[in-house]
Amino acid sequence: MSSSCPSRLPSLLLFALLIACLVVASMGGDFLQDFDITWGDQRAKILNGGQLLTLSLDKDSGSGFRSKNEYLFGRIDMQIKLVSGNSAGTVTTYLLKGSTHDEIDFEFLGNVTGEPYIMHTNVFSQGKGNKEQQFHLWFDPTKAFHTYSIVWNQQRIIFLVDNIPIRVFHNSESIGVPFPTKQPMRIYSSLWNADDWATRGGLVKTNWTQAPFTASYRNFNANACVWSPGSSCSSASPNSVQDSTWQAQALDASGRNRLRWVQQKYMIYNYCTDLKRFPQGIPAECKRSRFLLKKPTYQDIIGS
Repeated sequence: MSSSCPSRLPSLLLFALLIACLVVASMGGDFLQDFDITWGDQRAKILNGGQLLTLSLDKDSGSGFRSKNEYLFGRIDMQIKLVSGNSAGTVTTYLLKGSTHDEIDFEFLGNVTGEPYIMHTNVFSQGKGNKEQQFHLWFDPTKAFHTYSIVWNQQRIIFLVDNIPIRVFHNSESIGVPFPTKQPMRIYSSLWNADDWATRGGLVKTNWTQAPFTASYRNFNANACVWSPGSSCSSASPNSVQDSTWQAQALDASGRNRLRWVQQKYMIYNYCTDLKRFPQGIPAECKRSRFLLKKPTYQDIIGS
């Protein structure tokens, strides 16, 4: 507990401050306690007593890590600062993944200096993916840390950036669309070279004179159900700020406005509108999507 917590106060005030101190103490997460570095031969480092993690990529190898816990539903938050400068050819991933290819993906495709990153999202269930949506960001993700979040419950998956929803994937099992509901997943992240496809389809190659490339991570929080074999999923991550809103989290009017703002201004690819890719008709879940005809105003976004 923080040493700033008082020790001699009336009991009710002391209890309230105690709770506040415990919440503050849990905010940052602990990479030493919560994650394992899985590959990279010293290119991945946990620093500042577990409060910061960095991944690096050079011509010989990239690096990666994964969570020690598996989760079955929850909200996962991570602050990431992406590779700066000429990052063409590099890919930084941040995702949930199960052992038989359930997966919820953020992938950040680097670009030449001054050009925007492409943020790639996808959902896999029972090995079936092909549900890509891609975005540019409304800020430079290399200048500062930004929070990338996945909300996963039995009704939907919500992708958020700085708490702004960018994508919602609904559970459409009732019409035969697989949805990840039964398999626990770990958190994975990696930084690796993909210059055979990542930047303009592989036309722009990685400039190794800029290496090592580095991405940084902090303030991990898993407000989630930790799964363990043979037991019900009822516990919570020990280093998290706990509430239960994720269990039925959906978008209110404010969230829907923000979602439409992002998708209308910053979406650059949506599999649901790629008619050439699906000549027999768009996927079933796309037909359930509802699009607002009114374009949201700036006041809708900042004032909601």
